[in-house]
Amino acid sequence: MILTYQKIISGIVIASAVTMLFSCEGNLDRVRAMELSGENPQAIGKNLNLKYTDSGRVVATLKSDKMLDYTNLKFPYREFPDGVLVEFFDEEQNKNTVAANYAIIYDATGLIDLRGDVILVTSDSTRLEASQLYWDQSQGWVFTDKENTIRFANGALNKGEGFDSDLNFTNFRSRTNVGIQVIEEKKK
Repeated sequence: MILTYQKIISGIVIASAVTMLFSCEGNLDRVRAMELSGENPQAIGKNLNLKYTDSGRVVATLKSDKMLDYTNLKFPYREFPDGVLVEFFDEEQNKNTVAANYAIIYDATGLIDLRGDVILVTSDSTRLEASQLYWDQSQGWVFTDKENTIRFANGALNKGEGFDSDLNFTNFRSRTNVGIQVIEEKKK
């Protein structure tokens, strides 16, 4: 049996093709193993500086170092594991701010869960400090069952555990508290 260069080259080509075919199958299995499961975010955002507008007017800004977008799940949400700073502006451009070490926004319910050194400051200088605060966007309501401190613009101070209020703190209910209340007397 005489081997010619043509038979040797065709044998090498066939052996290479078979090797590549099997190696591609191995790579395909590894690629399939790396596919994202339903538990992983569909997107990751870094160094966010978002502006929300309504009719050309900025109504809110959101800043965060990182956002994980899980809106691909059956119960969609967005998570801010490295904290968040949100500023809200009313029609007169009065600014309210909220800062927290961690936040999660549940799209289906409109509920925002803020955790870790939560600080809310209203445009009239009312300041809330708590370890956790829930914000119901649809109702315009904030609440917590955790310890909190509220310093009102008029000098009143409220320290307690658990409260709920509208966003302007005009309809405020505290469950247990100790504090200083400022009461203005009106002369007749």
